[in-house]
This record gives sequence, C-alpha cells and structure tokens, in this order.
Amino acid sequence: MSQPQKLLLGVRAVMLAALFVGCSSSSSFGLGADGSVTDPDAGTGSGDGGSTTSIGYLHTSGGQIVDSQNTPVRLTGVSWFGMETDWFAPHGLDKQSLSWHLDRMQQLGYNMIRIPFCTQMLDGSSTVKNVDYTKNPDLKGRSPIELLDKIIEQAGARKLRVILDRHRPDAYSQSDLWYTAQYSEQRWIDDWKLLATRYKGNSTVVGFDLHNEPHGQASWGSGNLTNDWRLAAERAGNAVQSINPELLLIVEGIENVNNQYYWWGGNLMSAGANLVRLGTPNHVVYSPHDYPASVYGQSWFSAANYPNNLPGVWDSYWGYLVKQNIAPVWIGEFGTKLQTTSDQKWLSTLVGYIVQNKLSFAYWCWNPDSGDTGGILADDWTTVNTNKQDVIAPALAR
Repeated sequence: MSQPQKLLLGVRAVMLAALFVGCSSSSSFGLGADGSVTDPDAGTGSGDGGSTTSIGYLHTSGGQIVDSQNTPVRLTGVSWFGMETDWFAPHGLDKQSLSWHLDRMQQLGYNMIRIPFCTQMLDGSSTVKNVDYTKNPDLKGRSPIELLDKIIEQAGARKLRVILDRHRPDAYSQSDLWYTAQYSEQRWIDDWKLLATRYKGNSTVVGFDLHNEPHGQASWGSGNLTNDWRLAAERAGNAVQSINPELLLIVEGIENVNNQYYWWGGNLMSAGANLVRLGTPNHVVYSPHDYPASVYGQSWFSAANYPNNLPGVWDSYWGYLVKQNIAPVWIGEFGTKLQTTSDQKWLSTLVGYIVQNKLSFAYWCWNPDSGDTGGILADDWTTVNTNKQDVIAPALAR
C-alpha cells in the first residue's frame, strides 16, 4: 500500500480511487496486556525456515534467498513510510526517537525494514519536516539523504537489514510507470546509481525495490520500451550492478496480464516465462503486494469457498515462482486494520501460506497513520497492536 495521499488500487479498467495516504490479546514478544513492550530482550519469531544470520550480502538460489554460505535467509520485516511524502522523513519521528522505533521493531522479531522514498526527496531543495529534535537531537540539520544515512547506521547496529523502496516519483501521487514528465527514467536510474555508490560495502542495505506498484499501462514482456516494466527493471538493475553487483534487486509485478487483473504491482503471471535478466545472475527477487477485502472487493473474496480459495489465487499470480523453484518471492506489502471477519480470515490464511512456503515479506506497515490498514503501532505511537502482531508472529524468521 502507500502513504495517506496514495490512490487506492485500481483493479479493473475504470475504477474510482480514494486518497489515503479475532486474535489473542497477549504476545510471545515481551508485550504487556496493553500492548506495551516490556521485555527489552524479546527477540525473534517462531516461524520455520530461514536464518536471520549476521549482516552480509545475499543472493538467490532457485526459490530461496541465501547468504554467502548458501544458507536460506528469510527477510521478514515492516515498511516504515514517510520519506516518500513531503515530510521526507519516516512518520513517527515527531512522536518518538529513531532509536525507540528501531528498538521496538527488533524486540518484536522483525529483521528488516522497507523504507519507501520518492525521487523528489533527493532534490537539493527538499528538506526534512516534522521531526522532534528534542527527541532526536542527532538528526538536527540533516538533509533527507543524511537522515536516511542515520536510519541505516542505526538499523545496522541492531542487525536490521534495510531495503530501499523507490515508492513514487514525487511526494504527492503514485504513477503508473517508473517515470513521469517531471522525473525521467534516466533520473530514476541515476538515483539508484547514486544510492548504490553511497551505500556500497554497507551490507545493511541489502536490496533495492526498484519501483513501487507499476500498474495501468505497465506491461511485462511486451517489448515496448515505453511501458515494458521487465525491460525497465533490467536497465535499472544492470546500472545498479555496474556499481554493486551484490545487491538484491526487488522487482514488483504489474496490474494486468492478458486481462487478468490483480493488485497494483502484484501480478507476476508473466514473470516465469519472461524473467528479469541481469549481468550478474542470482540477485533478482520478485515482489507482489496483496490486500484484503476492506481495501478492495476482489472477486475471490466473495467465492463460496473463501478463504480456502486464496492459496490457489496466490499460486497463480505469484506463488508459483517459489513452488516451481524459479525465483524467490518477497511479499513487499500486505496489511489490514483487522476489523472484519473477512480480513481476519485473509490475514491468517496468508500467514499460513507464508510459513508453509517459507516466504519473505514486509508488512504494511509500522505506522498507525496508513488510512486503509493502520499499523503495527497503535494510534498513540507507543503501544503495539497485539491482535496483528500475534497473527504475524509465527511467520517471522528465527
């Protein structure tokens, strides 16, 4: 999903969009009954498969992400949005310190953070907004990218990996494609090269999510240089690899393949037959996004056999890549306010699918101010939503 200003996902040709940016009550992650974190040593999840290992670069082997010893690694984390908005800073730094946020993520068992940003953030005129410098004195005077440096430094100190997500071109709206009239494809590639150079040798930054949620006119395998997302991902990916070939390149799907519609960025039906080809192989991870009926009423939510039909839906759109040992899948976004029975069934079924197939993911999101999904943090920016955390916990990597 996206930040409060982002358009809701469109799934048929014409769709109205709206702007927006069950479970047990206790947790095994050191949470009090009120959702407060009580155990500073609480650490890891209970999911099967995939070590967290020490910080180091990763690559792929068949349907798995692996470390330098070819040990499977699962990246199971959260998205922390805000740098893609005109704050040019993760939301919540006006409420708590950076160290507070990162400590809580680590204590809850997450091992990575997906950080959305926009191209505009890297403009020289962009400045950080809405940071409480009494809580974050070491962030004062920093430009947006210098703030990002500090987040990465502090994440690395906690062995939290970081995946950078180019979420959208400007700070105000999502785009169908990876470029706009204001921000060209070349600017997009140049920014990735800049970031690859800046963080080269720092394996805390383990991957680049090249562009968030291609949709609308975006195609896959069409050969049209103006909208073939697969070819664009190859151009950007090879440019990144010319600087740092060790990074994971995260490639999301599109919306529509042969009139079969899915969530924005979620449709990877064509990827298996048209893989992203890079000069340094074994570094591409495919990334769908998936949401429940409260976000949009997809047809499968009203099926008579719901939620038992969901694994088949996921298999056909993206899960086959792992099941056929073609490539790893990292579910780059999924989230819910968990307020309806349908959403509760969706989340528990998806978590079961993640555990069964040993998938990686970034939950949407850490922030409570995502209009469609809320966050892991409650609205007070202090307590943890234990209803969500308890469902997600079994899928966290050890």
